Amino acid sequence: MTEDGRRFEIPKDMRAMAEAGFDQARQTFEKFLAGAEATAGSLEERGATVRAGAKDIGAKVLSYAEKNVQSSLDYAQSLVHAKDLPEVLKLQSAFIQGQMRSLAEQASEMGQVISRAAFDATKPKV
Repeated sequence: MTEDGRRFEIPKDMRAMAEAGFDQARQTFEKFLAGAEATAGSLEERGATVRAGAKDIGAKVLSYAEKNVQSSLDYAQSLVHAKDLPEVLKLQSAFIQGQMRSLAEQASEMGQVISRAAFDATKPKV
């Protein structure tokens, strides 16, 4: 609410402009993801062991990037639909908590994937 007791509302034109911006951001991200997948595919031309490790790492990185960008876009879009400042603050708090949990999970998983790939790459061939 504002100081004079009125509710703060986001104008419809501003919401429409933000929606268009989010749609464009999503399309751009999808193009980036396609390019990243093509680049990750080119890593497959290396040795079998290194290729498998690089493929696992690349797949995880792409998965995390997609999840994180999608989460950020969803958050931004939810802000556009927020009715007032308390709702914006509630959305922000939930987003930050979710991102912190996600970051911790991703760091743990990535450490495991990298360790496994390094172990496999240095394992003597029989």
